[in-house]
Amino acid sequence: MSTKPSKSLQTFPNPEPGRDYLVHIEIPEFTCLCPLTGQPDFAHLTVDYIPEKKNLELKALKLYMWSYRDQGVFHEAVTNQLLNDMVKATRPRFMRLTARWYVRGGIFTTVVAEQRARGWKPQPTVDLPALGQQASTRG
Repeated sequence: MSTKPSKSLQTFPNPEPGRDYLVHIEIPEFTCLCPLTGQPDFAHLTVDYIPEKKNLELKALKLYMWSYRDQGVFHEAVTNQLLNDMVKATRPRFMRLTARWYVRGGIFTTVVAEQRARGWKPQPTVDLPALGQQASTRG
């Protein structure tokens, strides 16, 4: 596998396609350029997805993210492009990308984009009661 920036997203087969499970990925050092000033923009990206048949391969994802380092693009546009590309590569049941952009000129920006497969519905959440402190059973 290459160690240079790449727009190619590689995948691998979902090891448990019969189960809904969450894959949570954090990318705390995403960078691109402001299309107006050319100054660097920095974001903390969070990807949450429920795979169908394919999962994202993490090294390829890192190289893909790196490919944006010298690209001038607006926050909203790059967030949606990243999501579009990851959805195209994996065709997940559900995917959400949260992009938390670091402050520039006193303004923080957060862009959240998501995609759901047609007909997919999440399983109901199971809320378990919190366990209290355990008491000794030995007198």
